[in-house]
Amino acid sequence: MTKKTVSTTLQLIIFLGLGIGLIVWRYNAMNEEEKEAMFAAFRHVRWGYALPIFIIGFLSHFFRALRWKLILQPLDIYPSTANTTFSVLIGYLANTLVPRLGEVAKCTVLAKYEKVPADKLVGTIIAERAFDMVCLIAIVLLTLGVQYDVIYPIARDLYLKLFTDAGGQFIWARILIALGVLLAGIIVLVLLYRKIKNSKIGHVIKGIGEGLKAIALVRKKGLFLLYTLLIWTCYTGAIVVGYQALPETESLPLLSGLAVISFGSVGMIATPGGIGAYPVIVAQVLMLYGLSEGIGLAYGWVSWAAQTAIVLVLGMIALIALPLYNRKQHEAVQERVRTS
Repeated sequence: MTKKTVSTTLQLIIFLGLGIGLIVWRYNAMNEEEKEAMFAAFRHVRWGYALPIFIIGFLSHFFRALRWKLILQPLDIYPSTANTTFSVLIGYLANTLVPRLGEVAKCTVLAKYEKVPADKLVGTIIAERAFDMVCLIAIVLLTLGVQYDVIYPIARDLYLKLFTDAGGQFIWARILIALGVLLAGIIVLVLLYRKIKNSKIGHVIKGIGEGLKAIALVRKKGLFLLYTLLIWTCYTGAIVVGYQALPETESLPLLSGLAVISFGSVGMIATPGGIGAYPVIVAQVLMLYGLSEGIGLAYGWVSWAAQTAIVLVLGMIALIALPLYNRKQHEAVQERVRTS
């Protein structure tokens, strides 16, 4: 067993252990009434909403694939829409096993079938994720603006835990240390790159750097922003439509979907596919809107299950369809060559 395999296995065990631990912890913390409310909610799920949620979920991935194509254009990479979409779906499938494995998987798949350099693709993924983080921060700020009375308690508690001491005083030292470490890391990387820039590793890093600059060089910026808006609209839409799947959540305000997206995204990052973490965080958010923890957990699990099912089903379809599509494309090219 290689070191890489051992590392990947350990990551999987640690993150899954964290997810399972969160499940056990929250379940044991609930009283019998809350547990009964949760199981009752499960029994009353309206499965008719599964199809629209599935369609919205697919569209979010499709718009992400279209946006990725725009990012690749400045690098003179023009993949087919089908291969780009299949790669995105396979990437999400890989992420359900090990966090961040999907980024590597989608780049590897697209590089293989489109015959393009994988290092540049990695750079575009890093840039895309950084842009998504900016979007998420913007959504959090928007949520605080339009749902201030509801969300402020969570934001305040998070602020107090991260940036203040026991007496409530702002901890400048912690911020300065973090900034110092970040600056030192950047300086070390720059110096290291200067020494190895002409090596094979240096060329790979250069390719990643070119990919990172791709977003700034996107030619159709209006279309890029439109796809970004559609992606986050689909994310929020899936949450809001999902409310209708449970009688207890159907009357939640539409703007609460922004709160679920803002904080639920943390859960999707914390553990593989968000298992354990996502339902717990969503439940805490929905409790701010007057729901019991049992109902909040029920919705969190229903929402998580729907997202996971979409990723698993679409990812498996992509794994099957990808080689078939490219085989037909190759055969079509060969046929045109023979008849020309």
